[in-house]
Amino acid sequence: MYFEIRGDITGLETLAEGRAVRQLERLRRAYGGRHWRKRKGVATVVLPGGRLRQAEIHWYEAHGIGRKRFKIKRFLL
Repeated sequence: MYFEIRGDITGLETLAEGRAVRQLERLRRAYGGRHWRKRKGVATVVLPGGRLRQAEIHWYEAHGIGRKRFKIKRFLL
């Protein structure tokens, strides 16, 4: 991950869950788990140069496994 999340993630929303998650088999092979969800939210992130930005981030999560594979989808104003 080339960024660090500062503070809480707000505006949480589930984009897909269960069989609707496109990367389901890859996630199960890498981390295990049964019921995966793709989620999104807004958070303050610290970029490699130390700059703070608000960004929409997406990730996968499963009960007992936690949040995995964070990515920035877009920066907010």
